[in-house]
Amino acid sequence: MEQELQWEPRVVGFLCRWCSYAGADLAGTSRKKYPANIKIIKVPCSGRVDPLFIIKALRLGFDGVLVSGCHPGDCHYQTGNYYARRRITITKKFLEYIGIDPQRIQASWVSASEGGKFAGVVSEVTKGIREVGPNELFAGER
Repeated sequence: MEQELQWEPRVVGFLCRWCSYAGADLAGTSRKKYPANIKIIKVPCSGRVDPLFIIKALRLGFDGVLVSGCHPGDCHYQTGNYYARRRITITKKFLEYIGIDPQRIQASWVSASEGGKFAGVVSEVTKGIREVGPNELFAGER
């Protein structure tokens, strides 16, 4: 019971270098408050996030994954975020099939000028993962 009270979700965020990473940077420089539960990995484009990255993050013990990129239609690589959106949908269905709550994966579209939105997204994702609970499916592999 005491351990349950101390549990904090661990979230990994794959952020597009052009928009979402810059939005995260703006949130920091603007001193926007958001949970420190997220570990950020900068990727060239949200479309470059392989579903295996998501599965590996869950296997390593992260409780949730956030994939964030440019708004649809504003991708610096034209269609990268459309690929990301499709991959996330398919990955969620696969995770559900193997018994992992698909709510552990979230996607958002945050531009470089939306530091406040980034802070809100991280807060919402952390809140959602807290409701889902700790990732114990791969606990024996850590």
